Amino acid sequence: MLLVCVCVCVCVCVSCAVFLCLIQGLAQLEILCKQLYETTDTAVRHQAEKALVEFTNSPDCLSKCQLLLERGSSSYSQLLAATCLSKLVSRTSNPLPLEQRIDIRNYVLNYLATRPKLAAFVTQALIQLYARITKLGWFDCQKDDYVFRNVIGDVTRFLQVRAVMVDSSLFDIFTLSCNLLKQASGKNLNLNDESQHGLLMQLLKLSYNCLNYDFIGTSTDESSDDLCTVQIPTSWRSAFLDSSTLQLFFNLYHSIPPSLSPLVLSCLVQIASVRRSLFNNAERAKFLSHLVDGVKRILANPQCLPDPNNYHEFCRLLARLKSNYQLGELVKVENYPEVIRLIANFTVTSLQHWEFAPNSVHYLLSLWQRLAASVPYVKATEPHLLETYTPEVTKAYITSRLESVHVILRDGLEDPLDDAGLVQQQLDQLSTIGRCEYEKTCALLVQLFDQAAQTYQELLQSTNSSAMDITVQEGRLTWLVYIIGAVIGGRVSFASTDEQDAMDGELVCRVLQLMNLTDSRLAQAGNERLELAMLSFFEQFRKIYIGDQVQKSSKLYRRLSEVLGLNDETMVLSVFIGKIITNLKYWGQCEPITSKTLQLLNDLSLGYPSCLVRKLVKLSAVQFMLNNHTSEHFSFLGVNNQSNLSDMRCRTTFYTALGRLLMVDLGEDEDQFEQFMLPLTAAFEAVAQMLSTNTFNEQEAKRTLVGLVRDLRGIAFAFNAKTSFMMLFDWIYPTYMPILQRAIELWYHDPACTTPVLKLMAELVHNRSQRLQFDVSSPNGILLFRETSKMITTYGTTFDPHSTQQITDYPKLSQSFYSLLEVLTQDHMNFIASLEPHVVMYILSSISEGLTALDTMVCTGCCSSLDHIVTYLFKQLSRSTKKRPAPMATDDRFLHIMQQHPEMIQQMLSTVLNIIIFEDCRNQWSMSRPLLGLILLNEKYFADLRNSIVNSQPPEKQQAMHLCFENLMEGIERNLLTKNRDRFTQNLSVFRREVNDSMKNSTYGVNSNDMMS
Repeated sequence: MLLVCVCVCVCVCVSCAVFLCLIQGLAQLEILCKQLYETTDTAVRHQAEKALVEFTNSPDCLSKCQLLLERGSSSYSQLLAATCLSKLVSRTSNPLPLEQRIDIRNYVLNYLATRPKLAAFVTQALIQLYARITKLGWFDCQKDDYVFRNVIGDVTRFLQVRAVMVDSSLFDIFTLSCNLLKQASGKNLNLNDESQHGLLMQLLKLSYNCLNYDFIGTSTDESSDDLCTVQIPTSWRSAFLDSSTLQLFFNLYHSIPPSLSPLVLSCLVQIASVRRSLFNNAERAKFLSHLVDGVKRILANPQCLPDPNNYHEFCRLLARLKSNYQLGELVKVENYPEVIRLIANFTVTSLQHWEFAPNSVHYLLSLWQRLAASVPYVKATEPHLLETYTPEVTKAYITSRLESVHVILRDGLEDPLDDAGLVQQQLDQLSTIGRCEYEKTCALLVQLFDQAAQTYQELLQSTNSSAMDITVQEGRLTWLVYIIGAVIGGRVSFASTDEQDAMDGELVCRVLQLMNLTDSRLAQAGNERLELAMLSFFEQFRKIYIGDQVQKSSKLYRRLSEVLGLNDETMVLSVFIGKIITNLKYWGQCEPITSKTLQLLNDLSLGYPSCLVRKLVKLSAVQFMLNNHTSEHFSFLGVNNQSNLSDMRCRTTFYTALGRLLMVDLGEDEDQFEQFMLPLTAAFEAVAQMLSTNTFNEQEAKRTLVGLVRDLRGIAFAFNAKTSFMMLFDWIYPTYMPILQRAIELWYHDPACTTPVLKLMAELVHNRSQRLQFDVSSPNGILLFRETSKMITTYGTTFDPHSTQQITDYPKLSQSFYSLLEVLTQDHMNFIASLEPHVVMYILSSISEGLTALDTMVCTGCCSSLDHIVTYLFKQLSRSTKKRPAPMATDDRFLHIMQQHPEMIQQMLSTVLNIIIFEDCRNQWSMSRPLLGLILLNEKYFADLRNSIVNSQPPEKQQAMHLCFENLMEGIERNLLTKNRDRFTQNLSVFRREVNDSMKNSTYGVNSNDMMS
């Protein structure tokens, strides 16, 4: 007895130890997944990838995959498990047993059914796994039953489980939770008791989870929160037509402590988001009335709202009032005037306390933005009162931002202006709100701006002013410039008046006057945030008032003429270009300002309308840039040893814009082009000089070269006309192309150097706007191809050859690789025939692998490549059997390789025939083209293969299958002429249809993998 107990204890201990090891291994896999998908360190990612490849090939991979799916805490680990399972069920060597694949199939369906909240990419990977199991097991048979063919039944049962659960079980659960909550609210619960508190919390979570269920499988995420509609089933209508459900949650909010009330508000957010079509018009109005009453009650008794969680959820609830209901419906609610007043007061108070829950402000601004945008479309006779309350909201936002500046600087708090995304989001919302009752908005901005600008100017002129005071005023002006740009950008052409354009003019004049003041001080000091606000303003101004968007008789231009002497659009453009040059001169080492400035220049150079660019080119400032684009005038063009090579990317944008401007009047003027290229010529000569010596500053050479090729890429992108492109090509070839080749040879291991060079070459060979259509007598096409291929060869020889498996793991790489093979086999078979045997075999094995690829594009390309190879081989064999001139040595070598390795061609014949007969062949025509050549080259093997397939059929089906093969070759001659190929393709279509009909009623299972052996 004691021995038995000891044995049991040992077994338990061993099991616990094994379990603990599995858990530890799971944690390690989770870490590796995060490193693979999240880390920015290339070395760490490479190590993680290597470790995960070893995991995929480990013998216990299957059990660990299930553990990852069951216990994994991240979506990345679930994705890894799904991917590994796909590879396991796909392998042809040592395939999984049929029973195991059935278990995996069933497990995947149940997993999907019970976890509706999976990440979208995990769901997709699991569905692909199910599809892969079904496809590969289509002909697998268990007890006379094709177990993987009942796809429709499996999916239907899967959907029925969800539908039944949603329509009955889930609704029953929701009803039960509501009833229990009613009972709890009717009792005097002691919520200080942990058990009672926990019970109520779980009931609220249960209700929320029922309402938050993904009823239609959309898997919405938090980023679309403000657009979410809860697709409640029609069978749930009774719960929402009954006002007691809504009233229950409002009553609970007021009766339970703040620790639980956020859950109640979360439920109310979901209830407020119920789809509109659940009700008719009368029912919807009644439901909305109860909802608004509840909101009013919360606003009238805001004791719980100081809690951040309550506050956030309540802001979400307010936003749903407009996202799910129309303004015309809201104004008809009986107590609308009182509610809109309370909401406005709540919003103003919230904005004034800017430091409290800043992430919740988005929902309040979203509500007012939607309300203001709806004003022109309201047909109801009841007053919406927005003309009274939107100015209050606008004023509260503006003044609160200005007041926050001093507090942030004094207390060292995080500055909201540093979060560009958040600021832009709020400004987009304010642009619509501020345009409602625009006269009041404009008057407020003018008043505040004048006060801030006057104070700022006085501080600058005073000798006793502190740096803190100046910084505070610059911060206030930064907010005002951002806001002015936003409200100008909110102009809607059909709803704007001359008076509003005149108001825009008042605001624009003030910003430009401020710009003149700040630019005059840049030699001594500048404020980065204020400059970024200026650029944001210029971008909005450009979108609305530059070009054909508005009439030049607009009152804005009149005001600019009166105040600043800017009489027309050309003079306004001169202000833009002047600001761009000033920024590039003084802020060249500040990447955010430089990149945004160059983006503004790029937008102006795009040329819509074309007359705009012509006006730009006539400006003296633009001519200055075209004639002086050197580091002396634009510091960001210099070689700075402290900066990263990637920081030079903005140079491409700069030269793209300059290239467009140069092309306006360039025509065929080669002297003008040579003059423009002088700085780049000097840079190339400097690099050539450095590379010609044995000892040179490698970092300086790299930086100079990278900057240069980025500049050239921008010019090449802009030169989309044939004449200008030929000037560039004649300039770079043949003088400077060897320098690029030398750079690739020296620094092939440094992507920061090779990538810009290769991108320049890619741009040069891009036939943009047909610019590479050279004359018949011109050798430029051949020269360009020769230089490009030389560079590709130079760069390519530095890499270790990838295995075919590695190539197929990367979709983009595999598509490019097989497209290249297709072109090579189509036009350069003599070259391929001259390659070494191991290279030829690698090409053939790659094509064989690609024939079974899931990517149709890859599979089709492989069929085409195989067709070219088979046709070439067939012609060489035909020539050798006739009295023809002696073939070239390369042809003999290629024939010899094929004779030494007949299994390669035979394998591809087996693969193609297997796909056509047993799989869902989506590119049958492409498959048919090489198949005839494969059959003619391997007639004996084809006969054996045919007999094998026929004999695998039931006795009563063998004659029919034999007849199908006979009909396939009926009328087919022993050649590969087009007419013969077309006839074979027609026969193959009939063959495939007849074979499928013959096998439908067969009780014998044919495993498609058997043919591949």
